[in-house]
Amino acid sequence: MRDHKTRFFELALRKGNLRFGSFTLKSGRSSPYFFNAGGFDDGASLAELADCYADAIVESGLGFDMLFGPAYKGIPLAAATAIALHTRHGRNLPYAYNRKEAKDHGEGGVIVGAPLAGRVLVIDDVISAGTAMRESLGIIRQSGAQAAGIAIALDRQERGTGTRSAAQEVEAEYGIPCISIAGLDDLIGYLESNAAEGIDLNAIQKYRERYGTQ
Repeated sequence: MRDHKTRFFELALRKGNLRFGSFTLKSGRSSPYFFNAGGFDDGASLAELADCYADAIVESGLGFDMLFGPAYKGIPLAAATAIALHTRHGRNLPYAYNRKEAKDHGEGGVIVGAPLAGRVLVIDDVISAGTAMRESLGIIRQSGAQAAGIAIALDRQERGTGTRSAAQEVEAEYGIPCISIAGLDDLIGYLESNAAEGIDLNAIQKYRERYGTQ
């Protein structure tokens, strides 16, 4: 069976969610590749993506008791990953997600799903500046639960304003691991073994040399 990294790249390329060319990022940098996690927009691709999340999480050996999906992109990711953990690995775990605004009627509050308790694994697409992730970790802490770690799809392994990536900064600040289905190094390795027309591998390698973390 192909490993979760290979399956992830094949899926992202097939869906057109991993593109190559010249893309201006929020940081102002010109990147030779772009990943759009919002493009897994049908049942089949979301299920495949969730299988990759589940396999990466289980392979990491991380201990956790439930999943949390930050609004909005993290909501379907957490739900689908909970299903994949059950169907692929026999682990039936609760999950929850947050609302952007507190509800003042019905059950109220900002948390939907299972109560946040025990060791919570956050499921999201990427970590950019880390602001949204810190908000999620704050919600978990305020609920009396403990953040066990973070799982994301693609780690760009790219420095921010300092020497660390946003994922590394969150790891260091909160003392928790960040699991990724794959990283930039994995992407370069995949492209070296699966050359495709129109992809400038040299540009991606140079980008890694210039902005990559150690």
